[in-house]
Amino acid sequence: MHLTYREWWAAFHGLIFGGLFLLAFTGVVAGLWGLRPAWVRAGGLKNTLLQLKVGVASMAVLAWVAVVTGTWIVYPWYRARPPEGADLTDYPRSLLLGTPGRADWHTFGMEWKEHIAWAAPVLASAAAFIVLYYSNQLIVDKRLRYGVMALLVLAFLSAAAAGLMGAFITKAAPVQ
Repeated sequence: MHLTYREWWAAFHGLIFGGLFLLAFTGVVAGLWGLRPAWVRAGGLKNTLLQLKVGVASMAVLAWVAVVTGTWIVYPWYRARPPEGADLTDYPRSLLLGTPGRADWHTFGMEWKEHIAWAAPVLASAAAFIVLYYSNQLIVDKRLRYGVMALLVLAFLSAAAAGLMGAFITKAAPVQ
């Protein structure tokens, strides 16, 4: 299997950074769910909070890396304008807009994806701040813990929607 330079960047953006973000979500939410006074032992509390802090901070960083690499590395290749008479397979946006029945992938899919994706790192960062700042309070304050989980679920949903749209758009017109 041979991948071009652009395909490597697209793979890192979506599969590595985005995929790890979505995977980290499960561990962080499970950690928050299990952070209850009746379930946490005093001896394991320090380790549990450390794992939670590292997990949620990693999740926020991965979200930012995924969005930044998508916006400033992969997206310009997608949006590039072809020279007159060029083969459109190297210009995904123009290929989608110029192919009958595929214009909606750009007009709805990509336009929506590029905006919804930015919600994920913002929400994940807000959740990370709360976990890092109020870590001990999360054990006794159920509303705070559920609030953090709600932020993380919204971050997950926005990243999953952007990732799903990105996968479909890449299938219709890959960045080569």
